[in-house]
Amino acid sequence: MEAANEPERTRTLLPLFPLGTVLFPGLVLPLHVFEPRYRTLVQHLTELPADLPREFGVVAIRRGWEVGRQTESVDATITAGESLSLYEIGCAAEIRQITELPDGRFDLMTVGRRRFRLLRLAPNDTPYLTGEVEWLPEPKGEPDREGELAAGVLAAYQDYLRAVRSDNDGEQLPDDPTVLSHLVAATASLTLEDRQSLLAEPDTVSRLKAERALLRREAALLGQVRAVPVALADLAIPSSPN
Repeated sequence: MEAANEPERTRTLLPLFPLGTVLFPGLVLPLHVFEPRYRTLVQHLTELPADLPREFGVVAIRRGWEVGRQTESVDATITAGESLSLYEIGCAAEIRQITELPDGRFDLMTVGRRRFRLLRLAPNDTPYLTGEVEWLPEPKGEPDREGELAAGVLAAYQDYLRAVRSDNDGEQLPDDPTVLSHLVAATASLTLEDRQSLLAEPDTVSRLKAERALLRREAALLGQVRAVPVALADLAIPSSPN
């Protein structure tokens, strides 16, 4: 039913910024850019017309040496070189603030905009990677399940926050189920693989279901060890050293 209203997926070329983290729509990602190739990327983006978004694709790096495309995995990989393979699902980051430092480095404040599927790496004459991507929609999923699941994830996440910090005075959390699903995925203490799996979920309901299970898992682990692994301030997406 919902597929009939799904917008057509458009393809485009997008500059890529591989990172050891996962970005979600609506979440803030600060970046410190010092590598020459990514300085060039920032410079190219600043030269765009004012009416065009200054955005690039954030794709998580699958750690280790080259990994072939995995057809049975939740998320496939794209090989970018002998020692680098990228997850297939990423998120575009829009630059909201640029601070150029005296030595040519940049401090960026970016915000996740929309998910994409990386179809292939596109040949280009720039020092940074460029990919052909298709934009992914954000469907709700099963009718009438969204509100129920969001309420369950909200309660589980609040319990999780109380478990990981002692000064929890009540967190102001979004009412929108899709926004909530992205926030929980980005701020709960999860592995990169868990976050990537959540980013790749096809719709909000599927993501909320997966988060409910993950939060229950984390709550059980915290109950067993009775210790907090990290402070909540450390759970947000970290600033990249790149």
